[in-house]
Amino acid sequence: MAQAAFAPEPAPQPAEPSFDVLRWHDEPWTAQLALDLLPETNGPKVEVLSGSVIVTPHAGIDHQSVERELPYLLHRAARRAGLWVYPEINLMSGKDLFIPDIAVLRSSGGGRSAVDIGQAVLLGEIVSPGNRRKDVIDRPREYAAAGVPYFLRVDLRNRVPALVLYELADGEYRPLAAAAAGTMFVMRQPFEFSLDPADLLDEEAPGSENDA
Repeated sequence: MAQAAFAPEPAPQPAEPSFDVLRWHDEPWTAQLALDLLPETNGPKVEVLSGSVIVTPHAGIDHQSVERELPYLLHRAARRAGLWVYPEINLMSGKDLFIPDIAVLRSSGGGRSAVDIGQAVLLGEIVSPGNRRKDVIDRPREYAAAGVPYFLRVDLRNRVPALVLYELADGEYRPLAAAAAGTMFVMRQPFEFSLDPADLLDEEAPGSENDA
């Protein structure tokens, strides 16, 4: 008697979004697949680049301080120009999924889980020591290739905050405004905004090293 041909069991399909899918999905990833199959999280960043999922843990406390203060201040200024500012939103660029530290959009992202990168007027990255190449070289290159008009870099080297605004020209970002802690950072485009970068960091509390 002929035996039935062996058929491998199909990979398990999660009933709801789960990180378990990372173990069995062996095809190239896309932004839409990640949004459909992976759960929303307030923990690590989950991005997609060139078909691969990239998981990044939260950066240090200084990074979080800037991400708390700067988008809030930028948003107040941007609204006067009819723009919207968000920290860490899902940004789709073709099949890639980015989560920039700061995004300035042409319209509200209210009610959406992700927006197209074409809606971005400015994208910003807070440079982390462990991701310096990504924040300084790789990610700006991706944003420039997508045609994002402005890029903002926040550098926290040695706990001396510095801001640099770049404008897209001939396919590359060129410096437009810059300032370090103790001086005023002033930008006119894509909206008017100014601050002393020193105001972005929390000061270390006296005696904090000895606190229980």
